Amino acid sequence: MAFVQFTKVSLAFGDRDILRDVGLNLATGTRAALAGANGSGKSTLMKVIAGKLNADSGERAVQKESRVSYLPQSGIVHQGKTLREEAETAYDSITVMIRQMEEVGRDLEAVKTDDSKTKNLLGEYHRLQEGVENSGYYHRAQNISMVFSGLGFTESDLDRPVEEFSGGWQMRIALAKVLLEAPDILLLDEPTNYLDIEARSWLETWLRSFTGGCLLVSHDRYFLDVTVTEVYELFQGNLKRYAGNYTAYEKIRQVELESLVKRFAEQQEEIAKLESLINRFRYKASKAAFVQERVKKLEKMERIVIPESLKKISITFPPPPHSGRVALALQGVGKSYGSRRVLSGLDLDLDSGERLVVVGRNGAGKTTLLRILAGTDAAFDGSVRYGAGIAPGYFSQDAAEAMTGASPDGSVQTALEFMEAEAPTALIPRVRDMLGAFLFRGDDVYKPVSVLSGGEKSRLALLKMLLKPMNLLILDEPTNHLDIYSKDILLDTLRKFSGTIIFVSHDRAFMEALSTKTLELRSEAGTGKHRLFYGNYTYYLERIDREETESNRNTTGNVESDFSGRPFIPTATAPASPSGRSPGAEHRAPEPETENSNTAQLPRAILVKAGSGPVLGAAEQRETAKQKQTLIRRLERQEGEILAELGKLETEKAALEAELGKPEIYRNGEKARPVKAKLDATAFASEAKSREWEAKAKELAAARK
Repeated sequence: MAFVQFTKVSLAFGDRDILRDVGLNLATGTRAALAGANGSGKSTLMKVIAGKLNADSGERAVQKESRVSYLPQSGIVHQGKTLREEAETAYDSITVMIRQMEEVGRDLEAVKTDDSKTKNLLGEYHRLQEGVENSGYYHRAQNISMVFSGLGFTESDLDRPVEEFSGGWQMRIALAKVLLEAPDILLLDEPTNYLDIEARSWLETWLRSFTGGCLLVSHDRYFLDVTVTEVYELFQGNLKRYAGNYTAYEKIRQVELESLVKRFAEQQEEIAKLESLINRFRYKASKAAFVQERVKKLEKMERIVIPESLKKISITFPPPPHSGRVALALQGVGKSYGSRRVLSGLDLDLDSGERLVVVGRNGAGKTTLLRILAGTDAAFDGSVRYGAGIAPGYFSQDAAEAMTGASPDGSVQTALEFMEAEAPTALIPRVRDMLGAFLFRGDDVYKPVSVLSGGEKSRLALLKMLLKPMNLLILDEPTNHLDIYSKDILLDTLRKFSGTIIFVSHDRAFMEALSTKTLELRSEAGTGKHRLFYGNYTYYLERIDREETESNRNTTGNVESDFSGRPFIPTATAPASPSGRSPGAEHRAPEPETENSNTAQLPRAILVKAGSGPVLGAAEQRETAKQKQTLIRRLERQEGEILAELGKLETEKAALEAELGKPEIYRNGEKARPVKAKLDATAFASEAKSREWEAKAKELAAARK
């Protein structure tokens, strides 16, 4: 079993402890996420695990011949080769093994007698041969095509010089090469930063089938939920392990944090009392000993630190200007780039207060459409009309990177000065907190705008836009460069916003939580087709899945699959429009929706849908509510029991990992084997229990709906 193992590893930068006696075991089958606040040292820890950075103390053990591959957040640039040639370099270590195998083969030919040397050479040849065959080297052409296609490259891209690809695509190339290396341990630091929703979905599938161990850092909650079974949190230099996916970690951590907040409040109260006594009697000679005793107690007190995620920051919009019922009306909007048609005949009416998410593959025209709606692209067919009183605001990565932060007098502004100049007077006292919510913390607020990175400028531009009074937000990838904590703040802010929002995002959880309508764009053979779905992104995915299932069964029914542009309207999931009208009432009646399999054990009355069954009487409604609460309580109890059992297994696993981490154990094969066997069995039981918890959590979520 391949593994990378840490024992009591510590690392400090100056007087700041990044890692303090950290213990970690990554092995075959590990599916782990590394969590922690921005700046907590996650990337540093990844570099130490990968062997790119030496720790100050502690031991790092790697199973002999285990291959570890590491993808950093950014900074990789390829040059001097075509994309296909660059992809081939992922197999450089295998070509070395092939040369070694050839040398061993020549040595075997030179051996004349059947002695121990021949036996050793045969063993070495077999080991190398097995390594080459398991690497996929002999199928590398198919592997390269499959991986690069999954990450969004076309077949013709493989013959392009790598210098032609932009920064984001350079990182996709680096990710593809790491995956092609087929390592035993895979370390990915923010692999989703430069991926669209399709590439993320492909990577999720790839990771689920990956047989090695992996450790991920990502700010995409959904991505982590479907790919990991355990979470390590790095906080104040300490590393703690939690069983389950990211959502399970957040639930368990929330209970711990509530206790931490309580202890923090009690400590703050004690500190205030001590400081009050010290200040009261500081200048009385008769109380000198009393004061000195309190000062020492205060100095020796180990201060409780509250994570950034508990410092709740709420961004308040300036009141949006009043507007009419209609926010936006599009008629026959089309756009072409040469012979390629991106948009064609797009008609769309959007009422005030709606939240439209625009989806589609790379190149389908999402950013083009947002530029047209924002008025930055005037070369299009058709017309775009704003409703009465509409004041739009537009956010894009390009606009963010163009910011210089120069003040009217020509001087260079810091991030704090820039935002104070842009904010309404009433919000100036809160600008520092708002900058903190968007990851400008400590001395970061004093950085000149002109030297900020692309990600920092993006966050600053987004915050600047949010503080302007407007009632139509057009947002192109607003969650890029934000961590999970900042995304939650942004999502909470946008959900409270009473105006209209049109947005593009690659963060599935964000899309599901914010959207009320979904516009799908497809640029198939340059036709620029589109469809409007009267439901959020979750409904859209369910509808697409159902269409694909029905298509596979060769049924036609009422399913529209010709991308005619006519809207789809769900019966129960579509939110009411702000005007009070039933959305899409003028369109044809929708087809009946299929029940979710997770609702199978709900009482019959709970499953009755609005408009699709009998109206329940008051008594029956009360009985239904009672049955639902009983079911929810039972499922919550079962979930708690499973989590308790899972916790016991994880405690046992941690003890075995610590045992295996002792030098006298892992250096002695006879002692290590039984410990490894028990650790494998416990890990297997833990994974099974995690799957049981996930199934129960789904049942509970369905019951709560």
